[in-house]
Amino acid sequence: MRKTLVAYFSAGGTTAEKAKLLAAAADADLYEIRPAVPYTPADIRWTNPLARCNREWIKKAKIALADSAAPVAEHDVILLAFPIWYYTAPLIVKSFLEQYDFAGKTVALFATSGGSDMKNCVKTLSPAAPGAVFKEGMMLNGDVSAEALAEAAGRF
Repeated sequence: MRKTLVAYFSAGGTTAEKAKLLAAAADADLYEIRPAVPYTPADIRWTNPLARCNREWIKKAKIALADSAAPVAEHDVILLAFPIWYYTAPLIVKSFLEQYDFAGKTVALFATSGGSDMKNCVKTLSPAAPGAVFKEGMMLNGDVSAEALAEAAGRF
């Protein structure tokens, strides 16, 4: 029997809310990806060229994680949820993928966004987890029903 984990990064709370709904709909375990230094609202104000998120993106920084306790090894399917930043996943998601062995696992991507799609995410994230099979899940914007979440999660 496959075991599923919803791993998510959320800077402002929107993705956390959707990830919890996804985990419940998928009957999955839940893990929050957290940076070692938490983001403040000023850090993620992308309209400010000096904001932390912009400085990290320009440098293509590797983001230090708060812990290394994600139960990735215990799961076959990882439903990875994140907000779209710069037309792809935030750099912390890449850092998360690089920290664990995802070989042989299915990683399905789920995202929230105020206007961008997730068409670049598989291409930009898959090199960070060699041996994993990456799939595009769905956008988690607006009111997404439990049935739609369960159906999407069940495809993997």
